[in-house]
Amino acid sequence: MPRIVVDVMPKPEILDPQGKAIAGALPRLGFTGFSGVRQGKRFELTVDGEVTEELLEQARTAAATLLSNPVIEDVTRVEVLPEGSAEGEQ
Repeated sequence: MPRIVVDVMPKPEILDPQGKAIAGALPRLGFTGFSGVRQGKRFELTVDGEVTEELLEQARTAAATLLSNPVIEDVTRVEVLPEGSAEGEQ
């Protein structure tokens, strides 16, 4: 079944204490070369059947009104993952 992926990130001007904590932990764990981290959210909406433009528009509307807080977050991606895609699978 195809999936629609929605990524939500804090707006650049919003402080990200979780990202800052991760950025501080990386060097202590031996991961060097990273200058910063921003932590966001990812949603995968599974679709029964074909992804139509109307359904994709519904996903965009849901992303803007339900999945994100538009005061402090930006929706950075709304896209269709093709069937059989390994992205996000565990």
